[in-house]
Amino acid sequence: MTAEAATAGGEFGLYPAADFRITTGACSDASAIRQALWYFRDQTIAVPAAQFQIAGFATGMPAFDDLRQWLQQRAAGATIDYPPLIWIAAPQVIRRARLTVDGNSLAAATGEVGFRVTPKIPLNRSYFDSSSVAYFAQRTITVRGESSNDAFVARTLWPEDFRLGPAAPPLQALADPSSPAASLRGLMRDAPHGGAASPFLAATLWQRDTQPKHSTGSPVLALMVNGAQGDDDEAHGGHFALVTGRVRSDGAIGDWLVNNYYSLDVESEKGILAAPTPLDNYLGDLNSGQAWYRPSYLLVAVLRDERAAVLVQSALNRVYNQFYRHQLDYYHPSQNCTSISVDVLRALGWSVPMRSASNRVLAWLSFPFLLIREASLRKAKLAFDYLVSDRTRLLPAAALEEAFASLLSLLRHQPREADDGRLARMLADDVEALVYLRFPQFPSSRVIGDTPVVSLHEYRARVPRDPALVQIVPVPPRPFPDDLRDPDLLPRRWRPSDYAALLWGALAAIAIAGLLWWV
Repeated sequence: MTAEAATAGGEFGLYPAADFRITTGACSDASAIRQALWYFRDQTIAVPAAQFQIAGFATGMPAFDDLRQWLQQRAAGATIDYPPLIWIAAPQVIRRARLTVDGNSLAAATGEVGFRVTPKIPLNRSYFDSSSVAYFAQRTITVRGESSNDAFVARTLWPEDFRLGPAAPPLQALADPSSPAASLRGLMRDAPHGGAASPFLAATLWQRDTQPKHSTGSPVLALMVNGAQGDDDEAHGGHFALVTGRVRSDGAIGDWLVNNYYSLDVESEKGILAAPTPLDNYLGDLNSGQAWYRPSYLLVAVLRDERAAVLVQSALNRVYNQFYRHQLDYYHPSQNCTSISVDVLRALGWSVPMRSASNRVLAWLSFPFLLIREASLRKAKLAFDYLVSDRTRLLPAAALEEAFASLLSLLRHQPREADDGRLARMLADDVEALVYLRFPQFPSSRVIGDTPVVSLHEYRARVPRDPALVQIVPVPPRPFPDDLRDPDLLPRRWRPSDYAALLWGALAAIAIAGLLWWV
């Protein structure tokens, strides 16, 4: 059996894979900025050839001001910008393979080869086991990895029966047409554990014509939400990402490009890195793949024209540059995977509705009590910022629900110029169907996951009251080297908690001064 180079055929999302070459971040001749390459110095990446237009960035301004300025200058019908890099994780791929029942070999039409899995990251709590072998031996799979002397060392496993077509998914009526958000939530929760142990599911939630069309060949813009982990009490909110690509002629979706934002300043226990990465790797990487930890859900807008997907992917590529160089910092309450993605959509002219903060007034009034309870100013400010955040920028499931309701509104009514812009008008004109995909959790030694929460109240209800029972995986920091900080970087803007701390600090100082005067 002969493995192919990861760039030998197919696509990376909207891009021909042949437009890229395989390297690592240690290379010295890639067009990616030095900060991006530093994060991937030990990782296999694909970088675009020099003749293609690589996404840039503006210096001396906040990331989203840069994005809005770029949008104003971008001509209608402009071609796609290429990302600084794509994290492909492994240099080779074997398609249409079968894992033998003993888990020792891969078999395909071209022969058989030994099979091993890449080593487990030490901080990773679980891994591939006999239940994983039994699951993947039942289906045809795509395997990303690297050939060794006696075996193919797998980095990613992907079930090829996870596809959109070639037949159109069946139409499924919304449980409550007057409340698309509630209907979508019901879909995500209609199976035990959010479908973590259920089969892969594809359903059409809306279509422009009465007769369903085959989606093969169509470009897509999709919103990904991953569910709650079963053994990490910091992960009940799930994860969020934007996805672009095309449905292949056989319905395959594994090469769609998932744009994953993740904190750069910690070493993930699973080895997750922020980057565009193929869907099969995003879900199926043996260490970092989300499908090994929880169920996942994908809301797919099937398009008749690629312009909306091109616009979004080009914008995300630009934001990655600002993210890698730390003009855009990751801060979980207000600058996380969800907020970055939603802010990109809003900056491009799709006004995804806000969902009010959990309790803004209570947060301001209770700041001193947060400080006493947490016995830490940093933790009190963090808790405050959670309470005052727009929930569509904080909780992935809330963002998905509001985006779904907004999309249906755009498709049923023309977008309003006062509220929506370029991206909204494109979607209103171009969406042919909205398809819902549910991905199960892959069997392993990991505890089964669940649906993501939609409120902080629901989050607190899932976390054990006894602090000793709370499961948290400590991760080491990854300091950003000073020599990678560009001189134009702006200081961090004040957060709501900074104003709260200033206000209550001033009130405390006044109270103390008054008390001293009285004494």
